[in-house]
Amino acid sequence: MLQDFTDHIEKNFSELLENRFLIACSGGLDSVVLAHLCYRCQMDFVLAHCNFGLRGAASDLDEAFVKNLSVVWNKKFYVTHFNTKAYVDEKKVSVQMGARELRYQWFKKLLSEYGLKYILTAHHADDNLETFLINLSRGSGIEGLTGIPEKTDKIYRPLLKYARKDIQDYAEKNGLSWREDASNADTKYLRNNIRHQIVPALKDLHPSFLSNFKDSIAYLNQTNELAKQEIHTWKKQHFLCEGDHFKIAISALNNCHPLEAYMYGLFSDYDFREWGNVKDLLVGMSGKSVVSKTHRLLKDREYLLLSALNDATEIPSTYRIDKEQEVLEQPISLRFSTVTQREENSDTIIYVDKNALKYPLVLRKWNKGDYFYPIGLLGKKKLAKFFKDEKVSLIAKEAQWLLCSEDKIVWVIGRRADNRFKVVDTTTEIMKIAIAV
Repeated sequence: MLQDFTDHIEKNFSELLENRFLIACSGGLDSVVLAHLCYRCQMDFVLAHCNFGLRGAASDLDEAFVKNLSVVWNKKFYVTHFNTKAYVDEKKVSVQMGARELRYQWFKKLLSEYGLKYILTAHHADDNLETFLINLSRGSGIEGLTGIPEKTDKIYRPLLKYARKDIQDYAEKNGLSWREDASNADTKYLRNNIRHQIVPALKDLHPSFLSNFKDSIAYLNQTNELAKQEIHTWKKQHFLCEGDHFKIAISALNNCHPLEAYMYGLFSDYDFREWGNVKDLLVGMSGKSVVSKTHRLLKDREYLLLSALNDATEIPSTYRIDKEQEVLEQPISLRFSTVTQREENSDTIIYVDKNALKYPLVLRKWNKGDYFYPIGLLGKKKLAKFFKDEKVSLIAKEAQWLLCSEDKIVWVIGRRADNRFKVVDTTTEIMKIAIAV
């Protein structure tokens, strides 16, 4: 196995031969064999061990074992202790998930502090099969069935091509010792149940089952790459960027077949999980929306609008502008100045009769029932009707600010000024109001 591992590293992980890296070492069979192979290949690495404090004295003996390996091999040793139970209670996650989050946070911190390039873990082919079966049992899409990748960002898994039996044979042949975690035999955990009950039965059914499985994973990955290319091309054509959101035509989505596969491929990266609700948007009423942890998908007439959720501190609903105030910086930048001559209004500048203004002016969001007297039109118009006629999207309406004098709208900012404040022949003072750009 040593020569095959050496060839494997040179062909697929050559960067490890030129950089110092970290090996996540629990003291168990897999990580001890990984570390020993890297040691035999004279690679430059450090050992990092997490003591999760979950198994009492056994956890401390694991730590001592890995520390001793570092002494024997003359390698740097880093260890940390976690109060795992407190963490999982606080985060409301499983022990397995909590331990995973804690260790990878710490590993990445070590990379940054000590100039290490990569994190090596000892995942192997049997781990890959177990993960596949877990995801299959939970109803996964193709990405959940493509297995564990050999490389993810800075996390490398050079043992992934090897079976557990290959690793155990190597350890026994080289007289290696390791620590056994008693919890690995507890079949109350799904992974252990699959490991000890399901996988042996599958291997008994077909002697070359694991080898065939590795081939199947390779084919699934190739198919997944084709699907990703198609989704990427579709997004480039149909995700139209409008300011801070994307606009997607529902008619284009309805032409996708199979629709469910496209919807998953297009929107899963935005953390959507309630796929029935997402699909229902296509036939739902305008204004209906679905929210994920990070994004919102909003039905706006014939389109879906995709926008990121704003997790900034909530901004005030109104802003006061005093008579002598010349600058407003937040939530939008406005400049107020008295001028001697007016020019044409634009989307970013209006000219008003200063004496018609009643201070303090107020900047606020629009409300249902608001109306104004748009310059260029006769009479008043409800703001909702104005937005509809101007084809203003729901997201743009939510972001719309109004400049008001008492209860009267002076400017639907960036769109239209109000006729009641326009400069006329009898105007004695002209106020220029501009959006700073």
